[in-house]
Amino acid sequence: MSRIASFTVNPFYENSYVLWDETGECVIIDPGHYTKEEKEEITDFITQHKLTPKYLINTHCHIDHVLGNKFIAEKYTVPLMMHKGEVPVLNEVINYAPTFGIYYQQSPDPEIFVDEGAIVQFGNTELKVFFTPGHSPASVCFYCEKDKYIIGGDVLFYDSIGRTDLPGGDYDTLINSIKNKLMVLPDDVKVYAGHMQATTIGRERKLNPFLNGSYIP
Repeated sequence: MSRIASFTVNPFYENSYVLWDETGECVIIDPGHYTKEEKEEITDFITQHKLTPKYLINTHCHIDHVLGNKFIAEKYTVPLMMHKGEVPVLNEVINYAPTFGIYYQQSPDPEIFVDEGAIVQFGNTELKVFFTPGHSPASVCFYCEKDKYIIGGDVLFYDSIGRTDLPGGDYDTLINSIKNKLMVLPDDVKVYAGHMQATTIGRERKLNPFLNGSYIP
C-alpha cells in the first residue's frame, strides 16, 4: 500500500508530495521547496524513512511547483518527468521569477515525458496519468486506483478549481478536464491538490460551486 506525505512550502503555500510504499521506493511530485529549512525538511523525511527516490515529477510547471526541481534532481540523481506540453511553461519561469522577488535555480530539462493513459510505477505502486489541461496548457494528474487517491496539481481544489487567467489557461478546457477525467472516479477517491487541504471526488461533485451549477461568474 502506498503512503503520502505532504509539505506546504514556499511563498505560494504550495503542496509538494512524497509518495512511497513498502518497498522503500518513492517519487517526489511538484517539489516547491525554496528555503534551506524546506529543503532540509524533505531530505530529513526521506532519510528517516529510508526511502529511495525514483522519479521527480511535475504535474505542471508554474513557478511554485518547480522551485525545488534543481535541488531534488541533483540531490537524488533522479530524472524529471512531465508532459511535453509543459516544457515552454518550465522554460519561461526563469524570465518571470524576478518579478516575484524569487531567486530561481533553473530546473533541469525533463528526461521522461508522459501523456494520457501512461502508467508510472514505483515499487509496487502504479499511478495512471490523466491529461487535464485548463489551468496550464498540459497539466497532468496521477491516479492510484488501488489506493484510491489522485495527485491533482492545480486542477481541482477543496470548493474550488485552478485559476485560468494565466498564459495557456482556459476555463472551459479546465471544466471539461475535471468533469471528463476526475468526476467519473468513485466518490471516495481522495484528491491531494497543489494548494489547500485534501478533499474527495464525492465532496467536490456535491459541493463544489464550479461543478454543481451554483457558481455565478
